[in-house]
Amino acid sequence: MKRKILIVSVIACFAFGAVAQESVKEEPKGKAIIQVFANAHTGFGADNDNRGFELDRSYLGYQYSLGNGLQVKAVMDIGKSSSVSDYQRIAYIKNAQVTWKPGRWILDGGLISTTQFKVQEKHWGYRYIMKSFQDEYKFGSSADLGISAAYKFNDVVSADAIIVNGEGYKKVQVKDGLQYGLGATVTPVKGLTLRVYGSLNESTQKGAKDAYNWAAFAGYQNDRFSLGAEYNIYQNTGFVDDADQYGLSVYGTAHLSKVVDVFARYDYLTSKDDWNIGKDESAAMLGAQFKVCKYVKIAPNFRMNIPSADGADNGYSAYVSCYFGI
Repeated sequence: MKRKILIVSVIACFAFGAVAQESVKEEPKGKAIIQVFANAHTGFGADNDNRGFELDRSYLGYQYSLGNGLQVKAVMDIGKSSSVSDYQRIAYIKNAQVTWKPGRWILDGGLISTTQFKVQEKHWGYRYIMKSFQDEYKFGSSADLGISAAYKFNDVVSADAIIVNGEGYKKVQVKDGLQYGLGATVTPVKGLTLRVYGSLNESTQKGAKDAYNWAAFAGYQNDRFSLGAEYNIYQNTGFVDDADQYGLSVYGTAHLSKVVDVFARYDYLTSKDDWNIGKDESAAMLGAQFKVCKYVKIAPNFRMNIPSADGADNGYSAYVSCYFGI
């Protein structure tokens, strides 16, 4: 434990010391964070009984810029939990972080947003409709307690590193283990983004294996359309030896006008030796987004799920997803 604390302390001191620079006086300013995800949906065929209105998630918080590149942010996440009845909602602290942006650096500490799939989620662009692949299939958490540092070498290359508990923002640290991640992003031409990421999550029990996460992403976007593709590997899921998962996600958007977008997505999840066959599947989505105003979006979409298990029925459903945010 002492070794890990020393490593984290040395990295933090080095990063903050290396980027110290002359302060520039700025006026403090803040803004509220309010985002609400909701939908109305109905299933067809085998999913015919799955219908209704749903308040999927709400984010409530505040972000305050103190000046000199220093910023604080606190966000509450109110959503569903698998541990309680679906009629109930659980409130979590999603972010409670300090961010410093001196020069080419971005330094975060506290309950921070993780870097594992942040780029992919931003490129997908429809978080209120469906999570990006790694988040949707539980390859990692979108926030955790720890520190991160990112450095922009030039307009083409940037890199980032993160050290967190590895248990996500919904659980406290209960074991002496950490997760270490490294990523690199390249933008060789305007609109094109290439990224690779790898992480190690330490096991905490005798006989358990360390878990590894690997991701590769390529995306292109301009004023008319965007395309993205990612391939993900999760080794030793749940710290179980050879419990490996593999996943492909491809998605795209066509911008028909300033207020109308058409989007599509295809996911494929599989597991080594079919150990997770009950959850392995292919999934497809097709929909359109209408920007009612600056703060409101509505997106009717159709979804199809094709389980990999023999004899399992395909699932079909129609959604009207809604977003409100300021």
